Amino acid sequence: MKKEFPDIKIIAVSGGGRLGPQDYLHLAKLLGAQRTLTKPIKLPDLLKAIEELLE
Repeated sequence: MKKEFPDIKIIAVSGGGRLGPQDYLHLAKLLGAQRTLTKPIKLPDLLKAIEELLE
């Protein structure tokens, strides 16, 4: 997505999996995610991430 739309804002979300959420979210950051959240997502955290990316 970043390659085709370089200005896109990305929030990555992970609940774990085989490696655990922190491993996936670290990879997401390396691939261009500006914010990362782990499940269960708290609404205030999601809203804060959205607000920061819209500034």
